[in-house]
Amino acid sequence: MRLYAISDLHITYKQNKEALSELKAHPDDSLIICGDVGERIEHLQDAFELTTQLFKQVFWVPGNHELYTLPGNKAEDEELDHELKGEFKYRECLRVANEHGVITPEDEFVKWDGEGGPCIICPIFTLYDYSFRPSHVTREKALDWAMEENVYATDEALLHPDPYESRDDWCEQLVLKTEERLKQAAERNIPLIIINHWPLREDLITIPSIPRFSLWCGTKKTEDWHTRFNAKVVVTGHLHVRRTDWIDGVRFEEVSLGYPRQWQAAKDRGLDINDLLREILPGIPEPEDKRTVWRRSGVPADNVSKLVT
Repeated sequence: MRLYAISDLHITYKQNKEALSELKAHPDDSLIICGDVGERIEHLQDAFELTTQLFKQVFWVPGNHELYTLPGNKAEDEELDHELKGEFKYRECLRVANEHGVITPEDEFVKWDGEGGPCIICPIFTLYDYSFRPSHVTREKALDWAMEENVYATDEALLHPDPYESRDDWCEQLVLKTEERLKQAAERNIPLIIINHWPLREDLITIPSIPRFSLWCGTKKTEDWHTRFNAKVVVTGHLHVRRTDWIDGVRFEEVSLGYPRQWQAAKDRGLDINDLLREILPGIPEPEDKRTVWRRSGVPADNVSKLVT
C-alpha cells in the first residue's frame, strides 16, 4: 500500500493522453492527481475512468485548467463549459469525481494506514490572490508589474470567479474554509499529507523563464500551514518544475508532468509516465544537506543515492 502522485497531466495534448494510457496497474496502491488534468469535463471523465481501474483509491484536487470556461467549444460541449463558470464549473468537476469514487477537497479526509502511515490525506483547494509579488508592488499594480515582462496568465480570460466578485475574494473564502478543516484534522495528532494544486510557499517557486508568473501561483496566507497543521508531506503541482524540498522537516513534492516539451528530457532517458509517478508514502528520506532534489529528467523515487538533476 504505497501512495503515489502526479499532476499537470494536460491530456489536451495527444502525447500526454497517450502517456496516461500507458500507466500500469497498482491494485494495492493509491494515486493523487494534483490538478490540471485538462480543460474540459470529458478530460476528467477519461482520466478518472482509467486511474480508478488501475489504483485502489484516487484523490484529486482542481487546478486552474479544470476551472477554465472555453470559448468556441463544439456544440455538444457548449452547455457544459459556456454555462459553468467559476465555482459552478468546479461543482461540475466534483460531480464527475463523485461518479467515479474519486476523493476531492469536499469529501471527508481519509486516514492512510499503508506504508509511511498513519497519516491523514487532505485534498484542499485554495486558488491564488496575487500576493506572491515583491513588497513594493501593490495589488492594484500587480498585473502591470507582470506585464512589464510580458507575463499575463490565460486565467485572466478563462478562469472566472463567479459568483464571487474576484479571484481574490474566492481565494479568501477557500482559505478560511480550508484552515478550519485542517485545524480539525491536525487535532487528531496524526501527521497530514496536504494536497493542493498551487504551492503553499512563495520560496518554492522557481520559474527562471517567467518569474513574474508567481502572481498566479498561490497565496501568502498558506505559508506556515506545513508546520501549523503538522504536515508530513505537502504535494503540489502547477509549476511544471519537478522537485523535492525539505523545509522545517517537512517534505515538499512538486509532481508535475507538464506539457510534452517539459518532460522530453525524461523521455530522452527512456523514461515514461510510470517512472515519473512520485512516491509520496513511504517516500525518500531527508538528505543530510537538505538540498533541493531537481527532477527535470526524472529519478527513481525509492533510491536517494541515485537522485540526479
